[in-house]
Amino acid sequence: MNGSVRCSCDGEVATITLSNPTKLNAVDSVMWRQLAAVVNELAADTRFRCLVLQGEGDQAFAAGGDIEEFSTQRDTVDRAMAYHALAGAALQAVGDCPLPTIALIRGACIGGGLEIAAQCDLRICGTSARLGAPINRLGFSMYPVEMQALLRLAGVATMRELLLEGRILGAAEALSKGLVTRVVADQEVVAEAYATARRVCQGAPLVARWHKQLLQRLQQDLPLREEELRDSFAFLETDDYREGLAAFLAKRAPRFRGC
Repeated sequence: MNGSVRCSCDGEVATITLSNPTKLNAVDSVMWRQLAAVVNELAADTRFRCLVLQGEGDQAFAAGGDIEEFSTQRDTVDRAMAYHALAGAALQAVGDCPLPTIALIRGACIGGGLEIAAQCDLRICGTSARLGAPINRLGFSMYPVEMQALLRLAGVATMRELLLEGRILGAAEALSKGLVTRVVADQEVVAEAYATARRVCQGAPLVARWHKQLLQRLQQDLPLREEELRDSFAFLETDDYREGLAAFLAKRAPRFRGC
């Protein structure tokens, strides 16, 4: 039986849940396909200002890919390329999502689960979370495209630890190495993730999208063009900019509408 990717909504926050509980939410091919579709659908919905990604239950965010599929879906180079194109499309959907994304990490966040979390903007985890990619013990290497986000996030030294040693990091060490954003007590991790989402939603939604675009652009080793610099002032024409200034001067909370 395949796992599934579920979606629920609460006001401006949408929650995506990776659900394959009998396998610690290991992500199978159906789930990869569903994840890409769900993220793309939510990204196009103007009602939402933030996405939270989590695993079902408190035992795992996702304990990697579903290994049972590998002997049938990754047993030749062509099938392996097709499988990883599917996974890559899901990871790219999360990474390119214009909405701010938060990974709510409880328990195991391993392999493909860590790749998904790395594509999120923020990673909030409980103290008992475990992160790593011990695929050297299974005899296969990480697909280069899937390695990119982790490499940008953690750097070469940490990637060498994860891939060459196959180490599983505790939450505190993962925080010290930049793999996660914040660590809180296990019983507080859900509340903290949604408190983070609410803080995101209090900001101007267009600004959040522009900041995400700018951060991605600035990671490219290319000088900014004059046109790009001018475009960074697009906020001057928005109602939200005028509302933000008016609210500040009036000493009241702003009411941003995303326009």
